[in-house]
Amino acid sequence: MKSLTLEKIKSKLTYKEVPIPDASGNNRLIRLRAAAINHRDLYIQQGLYPGIKTPIILGSDGAGMTEDGQEVIINPAFDWGDNPDFPDKSFTILGLPHNGTFAEYLSVPHKQIYPKPKHLSFEEAAALPLAGLTAYRALFTKGWIKAGQKVLISGVGGGVALFAFQFALALGAEVYVTSGSAEKRAKALEMGAKAAFDYKEADFGKRIGKETGGIQLIIDSAGGSGFAELTKCAAPGARIVTYGGTRGKINNLSPQIIFWKQLHILGTSMGNDTEFAAMLEFVNQHQIHPVIDSAWKLSEGNKAFARMEQGGQFGKVVLDMKRP
Repeated sequence: MKSLTLEKIKSKLTYKEVPIPDASGNNRLIRLRAAAINHRDLYIQQGLYPGIKTPIILGSDGAGMTEDGQEVIINPAFDWGDNPDFPDKSFTILGLPHNGTFAEYLSVPHKQIYPKPKHLSFEEAAALPLAGLTAYRALFTKGWIKAGQKVLISGVGGGVALFAFQFALALGAEVYVTSGSAEKRAKALEMGAKAAFDYKEADFGKRIGKETGGIQLIIDSAGGSGFAELTKCAAPGARIVTYGGTRGKINNLSPQIIFWKQLHILGTSMGNDTEFAAMLEFVNQHQIHPVIDSAWKLSEGNKAFARMEQGGQFGKVVLDMKRP
């Protein structure tokens, strides 16, 4: 089978022939029809992730068909454990240390396989697992979101942020977004955002707070100096849920704002099996379609990675195995 393999850190992926994986025991063989790229894959390639081993077939997101013709989607969160509040030490994510979805075939435990939502194409379904699961847990489990609440999604355009945006809209929240890109802000407004703000502007947090009257739930992936601004637009008792740190360490954060406003600051990443099933049910119920930025042949994997590195994508970057 053809695959995209990382042979060594900080090198391009190699498009090469490798053996079809074994599907003995509780594993099942999936013929992948599409896969999606996450920032996790970039971080592994760049050596910015713990426990890297090479060679490895990257890729956490995928959808395809079983040998008996069932259309399926793969849960990339392995062995969360019995405590729903945080993962066990045995928890792993598909694509490292296990070979992942950037290949024509994949062998995974039966319990990781779920029916593909019928209203989704293979490309849309492949875009959903990792980012959709992370967004669902951030909003519902950690963020306690309710219909009618004011919700702010930072950095709209990325995979998790867009799913959080779509899920919050579907629930009936009043959703606001931030982005440093005028084009992405315009697209979010077209999709139903109440307002869109430029996080590159000075004191953007105060502006958001003034114009909205205070945000009740904030979903953030960036951290950095902008995180302190988010506390300024938070309403008393608000929740701030963070799942990433693309802008680095948090600084200039005033503890006075946190304790006087009685804020909740919560961390999250990925999610458990129950949340994955609930996320799929929510997507089915509301007929949500993931936003696809672009689709590439498996042999064009390095071009797809370059698209991710440039940071201009709005939605998921997908590898389409059906393309010759």
